[in-house]
Amino acid sequence: MTGIRIEGAKIIIVGGSSGMGLALARRLLGEGAAVTIAGRSEDRLAAARRALGDHPGVATIAVDISREEEVAALFRNGGPVDHIVSTAADIGGAYQLLPSIELAAAQRVVESKFYGPLMLAKYGAAHLPPSGSITYTSGVAAYRPAARGSVVAAVNAALEGLVRALAVELAPIRINAVSPGWVDTPIWSFVAGDAKQATLDAMAQRLPAGRVGQPDDIADAIRFLIGNGFTTGTILHVEGGHRLI
Repeated sequence: MTGIRIEGAKIIIVGGSSGMGLALARRLLGEGAAVTIAGRSEDRLAAARRALGDHPGVATIAVDISREEEVAALFRNGGPVDHIVSTAADIGGAYQLLPSIELAAAQRVVESKFYGPLMLAKYGAAHLPPSGSITYTSGVAAYRPAARGSVVAAVNAALEGLVRALAVELAPIRINAVSPGWVDTPIWSFVAGDAKQATLDAMAQRLPAGRVGQPDDIADAIRFLIGNGFTTGTILHVEGGHRLI
């Protein structure tokens, strides 16, 4: 058996208080892992604990991964860990046409989806065993960019380059990313506002899979990358065939 054992593993999920990260936490807890959910909002972390039924295997910690000192403290105070996952993304205000893009919004995307993952690797790798892994989430925008999505497309592509480089530098620790397509998560409220459902429904009709993704689809993919000891430096596309249309 070549799979990595999940039962008893200690796993940190950054951005695990909602959407894909919360679905992953639920799955891993069901397999007997000890899960620490990290995020910026104490209120959202408390809501996540409630959503998981106050499971005894879950802990929460407030951390802003765009702040190097907070990431360093996360690992300095947390002890050994087997796997690290980041689904964090701050894209508020970033989906704008070029004339309307504010630098501050673009910087928040870079901080949450590039610098944050970089700091997680910098400080987390020393606490991982050789069989450990770090898994990030990029996104289909790197391959199918649309108007208003230039910043997110660029940062997703940069993150995927980071994955390949870290897989070489940190070996044998495995570094991978899942690239989701359109997934029905709260982040769409920032992207489409009141038109969220209509936008998702229209994409569902175009996709070869006949639907948009659900958080559990991405949780399944991340679970694979955590558990497969022969996969590293890889971008796993879970997007319903979006790159084909």
